[in-house]
Amino acid sequence: MSVSPSADLSAIEVSDAATPEITVPAPWAITSTQTKVLKPGGEQKLTDTSTATVNYIGVNGRTGEVFDQSYDGDPATFSLERVIPGFTKGLSGQSVGSRVLIGMPSEDGYAQGNPGANIEVGDSLLFVVDIISANYEEAIGEAITPAAGLPTVTMTAGKPEIALPAGVAAPTDLKVQPLIKGAGAPITADSTISVKFRSWNYADGTLFQDAWEPQSGALSTLIDGWKEGLVGQTAGSRVLLVVPPAKAFPDGIPTATPSLAPGQTLVYVLDILDVQG
Repeated sequence: MSVSPSADLSAIEVSDAATPEITVPAPWAITSTQTKVLKPGGEQKLTDTSTATVNYIGVNGRTGEVFDQSYDGDPATFSLERVIPGFTKGLSGQSVGSRVLIGMPSEDGYAQGNPGANIEVGDSLLFVVDIISANYEEAIGEAITPAAGLPTVTMTAGKPEIALPAGVAAPTDLKVQPLIKGAGAPITADSTISVKFRSWNYADGTLFQDAWEPQSGALSTLIDGWKEGLVGQTAGSRVLLVVPPAKAFPDGIPTATPSLAPGQTLVYVLDILDVQG
């Protein structure tokens, strides 16, 4: 049955229940992918490349029937780069913690159909999505005033730079200073984390590592200064670590570029982008 596509989502009703119900005047279709915020979220927003954890329910506009949902099981985690175009378009720019309604035409859903889900070529789809969490692109949250005597951190062209405190010798114990407190999951000893970071040699302030792009690994495989200093820190945070040589690279790294001599204290600034496990 042919149907005149709608330009918006005004004809769709969604219940406020924990598991939402979508009421659609089937057969129904839409001209282009549209998103309506049903419940606002927080500050953190999804991008086209985010990895998000969500609950969702999907309804076929042609039949008005549910064809898929996650509320009865575990939430779904996926990259917005690897889902149907309507999900990417509908979720990009939306806030973590929000509930959104997405309507999408066939070309942004299952353009070739999906017989196993009773989706035919040309069917428009509706989804209600609860955005539970996502990785961060950068630190976002409450700014924390650092303790005195630590290196000063400033952001220049989107990257951290440090200034060493005048006349203050390198500390002999690990220093942990949150600079921005994020609202995400806390790191545990068993976590796999995604961060971007830079590090400097405390002796002269020279840049040692420039890894200001996402890096992922199990915390248990990293240097002791990270294992000790990052437990309890949360996703979305920016953290300053001053790591004495015994908890970093006591023998130096002569093969590194630049090389690191033995016995050097290192200064790290990290943005914690994601915490898993």
